[in-house]
Amino acid sequence: MTQLSLSPNDIDLTDPEIFETNQAHEVFRMLRREAPVHWNAENEVMRGFWNVTKYADVIAISRNPELYISSHGITQMEPVIKNPMDEVMQGFGKMLITTDPPRHVRLRRLVNKGFTPRAVGAMEIHIRDIVTRILDDIEKKPGVDFVTEVAALLPLAVICEMMGCPRSDWNLMFDLTNKVLGGGDPEYQTDVPEAERGTVEAARQTITSGSMQMFQYWANFIQAHRKDWKDDLVGLLIEAELDGDKLNDEDILWFAFLLIVAGNETTRNAISGGMLALHENPAEKQKVLDNPALLSSTAVEEILRWTSPVAHMARVATRDTELRGQQIKEGQRVVMWYGSVNRDEDVFADPYRFDVTRAPNDHLAFGIGEHFCLGAGFARLELKVIFEELFRRFPDIHVDGDVQRLRSTFIGGIKHLPVTYTSA
Repeated sequence: MTQLSLSPNDIDLTDPEIFETNQAHEVFRMLRREAPVHWNAENEVMRGFWNVTKYADVIAISRNPELYISSHGITQMEPVIKNPMDEVMQGFGKMLITTDPPRHVRLRRLVNKGFTPRAVGAMEIHIRDIVTRILDDIEKKPGVDFVTEVAALLPLAVICEMMGCPRSDWNLMFDLTNKVLGGGDPEYQTDVPEAERGTVEAARQTITSGSMQMFQYWANFIQAHRKDWKDDLVGLLIEAELDGDKLNDEDILWFAFLLIVAGNETTRNAISGGMLALHENPAEKQKVLDNPALLSSTAVEEILRWTSPVAHMARVATRDTELRGQQIKEGQRVVMWYGSVNRDEDVFADPYRFDVTRAPNDHLAFGIGEHFCLGAGFARLELKVIFEELFRRFPDIHVDGDVQRLRSTFIGGIKHLPVTYTSA
């Protein structure tokens, strides 16, 4: 990698171009070396925040949910001009991911049984069937967009089936998820006049529109489930009790929103990023082809470390504190950059080498602590199965065209990845 010529004072990690053009790792390496706890100055849109780029510091923040809380927002975005509706739309204190202990612990227990190792293991045959159907559909084609025709379909099918969402609505869930999590990308700003796309306001409108449509869909879905109960995740939530009381529709709606959005986008990007990493490192791909068992041991973990599909999560300090000599004030945001900590030289030997046999590999792609990713088991299984089946049937699959990355500071994603292949 080339050394970055900028200084920490020049860095602004609110700029999505850094991520879209794949420059983020150069920025992170410089920050880890020169300013591991770095103040990102306020601009005309959002307030300043602290960039945290070292592994040990992210561990410390994540394991102290009393000092660093989630209920005041989990992204870098804190508007200069606050709108009370923004907090409502982001589910502060209501959605599982934006709650703090002890409420967070009680909410998480309600759905844990759907994500236990036993529940995950029981799904492997079905997941393999889904992958087989996906690959059957592309077999006769000379090439496809790997993101939209392969990577996106598996996690979308799994979470939609778990929640009881009918197949006829899966494309809608895909489109709305893109708007909610990728609303800063002009490609997904289809509800905004073309001349206005690419602006901060266009992003806000797109995310709001996508969220509102998602809320309306799941509100109707929950009402239908109350009349005709079904044994799925939504049905589980309808029957669940919190402190002796049934969940209300708003509680269930926030669960549904989080599960569908988080349940397909991040795994999609791990699969796509994994495909790209294996293409760019042919010797590592050959190791997997020669020994598919690596996918059950070390290769999937390396894909997760390398891709870090969630670029960051934020916490808010509840009191004045100090981190690496920097004075963090009450109410200020600290933004934990997972792509950086997963290449921290103090933790990972030769961190810029993609190594499918890497061990140990204590990456933080799923976070750590109370907010460790609920669906981590399913993500690992889906990655293992899709690459097992993909390489069994199309061992020569390779990227054949330009990679288009998502314009986002929050999701480390690929929008389009053209591939070609022949059958084994």
